[in-house]
Amino acid sequence: MRWLSFLQIMNLCVQSLVVVVAAAGLLSLPWFCSLFTGLGVLVVWIGSWKNLHIALHTIRRDLSCLLVIVRVKLSIHSHHRRRQTVPSLFARTAKLHPNKPALIYETTGEVWSFRELQERCHAVAHWALAQGWAEGDIVALLMESRPLVVALWLGLATVGVEAAFINHNLRRDPLLHCISTSRARAIVFGAEMTEALSEVSGSLQLCTAFFISGEEKQAQKLCRLKAQNLDMETVSILEELMKVQKQKRLSGLMFFSDADRLFYIYTSGTTGMPKAAIVVHSRYFRIAAFGFHAFGLQHNDIVYNFLPLYHSAGTIMGVGQCLLFGLTVVIRRKFSASRFWDDCVKYNCTVIQYIGEICRYLLAQPVSCSETRHRVRLAVGNGLRASVWEKFVQRFKIKRVGEFYGATECNCSLINIDGKVGACGFSSRILPTFYPVRLVRVQEDQKELVRDSQGLCIPCLPGEPGMLVGRINPSDPLRRFDGYCDPAATNQKIAYNVFEKGDAVYVSGVEGSAGMAALAHTGGQMDLDAFLSAVRQALPSYARPVFLRLMPSVDTTGTFKIQKMRLQKEGYKPNTTSDRIYFLNSRAESYELVTEELCKAIDEGKVSL
Repeated sequence: MRWLSFLQIMNLCVQSLVVVVAAAGLLSLPWFCSLFTGLGVLVVWIGSWKNLHIALHTIRRDLSCLLVIVRVKLSIHSHHRRRQTVPSLFARTAKLHPNKPALIYETTGEVWSFRELQERCHAVAHWALAQGWAEGDIVALLMESRPLVVALWLGLATVGVEAAFINHNLRRDPLLHCISTSRARAIVFGAEMTEALSEVSGSLQLCTAFFISGEEKQAQKLCRLKAQNLDMETVSILEELMKVQKQKRLSGLMFFSDADRLFYIYTSGTTGMPKAAIVVHSRYFRIAAFGFHAFGLQHNDIVYNFLPLYHSAGTIMGVGQCLLFGLTVVIRRKFSASRFWDDCVKYNCTVIQYIGEICRYLLAQPVSCSETRHRVRLAVGNGLRASVWEKFVQRFKIKRVGEFYGATECNCSLINIDGKVGACGFSSRILPTFYPVRLVRVQEDQKELVRDSQGLCIPCLPGEPGMLVGRINPSDPLRRFDGYCDPAATNQKIAYNVFEKGDAVYVSGVEGSAGMAALAHTGGQMDLDAFLSAVRQALPSYARPVFLRLMPSVDTTGTFKIQKMRLQKEGYKPNTTSDRIYFLNSRAESYELVTEELCKAIDEGKVSL
């Protein structure tokens, strides 16, 4: 980072302090007391030349982030005071520009204006009331990405009914687990999910109602589900509403708080069964608002969103820009590397969303004229490796990358506000109190927090890996941890006495990817094709083991815990072990033995994972 002049630094400080002073009368006094205390400590701290050097290199970044935090906190406080929720904020957005395109569905070319989206939300709300559902009831959504998903959860939220987003890639036991633990009174599913749902319907509660959307092709299985046609019911209600304009009456029904539950999003489930994370109204606004303000989004931007709407990146960071800030969002049912830039050109997209591997897939595509004819200026997402970052922005002429880290439920999100290549965010060295997020030391083998003689956790040194934690403050919407539907799962994510005695923090942990599975196999030749077939039936694609290691036995500790450290260090290199290691070749759709040649090809990126 370039050095800043003294006048530039002072200008940033003055801007920050003006916003802070203006906010001090509106927000919680303790937060601002700690902030001003931190600023006082900063003045003393920069007394040494080393600290002055750090301050000069990071103060612009830190104060820019401080401005974003204060702005978001001010907005959340205002919404809380006025008892505004996501549906009421969307109603305000729709009123500002009713005829502007809100959602564009790439699959059909269908365009919904903000007025049309609001009308469909009202139809869903009246449909929900007609079913006898009330505030606190839950409805599971199981369908591929489409604008209807937005109208469903938003319409349900208008009358206090909570949606549970079910991953449409799940099958059998994981699918049954998610539906059962959601405690949903009904399931709304796309016609494309009929077969998957029929496989588990016999194990669901008899009182569960089924509603289908889309073209019905499997009449026999639909008959067994006794599914009602959602499209016909909502169209009928929509036509009636257009005649009598009942939708205006809904404004009197919204008596909810921004701390009330909005919907549930499930974790990936790669290290166990998926967990339902609670998303409240203020959390939805917080995530979307941080993306909008931190990365310089504009109200006339058009966002290309191919990410699944059952996940927070797609339905909050993406669609949230439409609902709360009036941006147009293009929804694609599934990602296509070959059509990516053609879509961006066709719909005049200015912002794209990504996850790290997507960028690598795009780089692997043949050069096309559309990859530089687009108007995209900003890419927002997470997981972009440093080795891919520069190649990506140079080849596709992307002016800015908005990299961030954050789980749906966490209170320790990070943002790379200054575009540092390879970074997912930062922890302030000069203003550590205004955003209490830290990396702390952990035991490598057990992933347990390391503590000092006083029982407190030990902060990591610069460049040292550790566990990301965030201090919990239930009264602060940026610091609260709403947890999961399962109280036991919530408690597992909380650690105590971390920064000081009596405090509580959210512990990030790692969901990760499946990576390698180690199996104890002492028999003859293992039927790898049968194993892969069983894995495909039971697990979604992202949870299937990329590598498979066959061992005579699995190492355990004296308390019968599996020892994974040796296996993690040895990885998939065949020269480190006599065990047989196999690689899942996605193109050949089979496991193949890892040889020295294959290992080298994987390391050099010639073989796709």
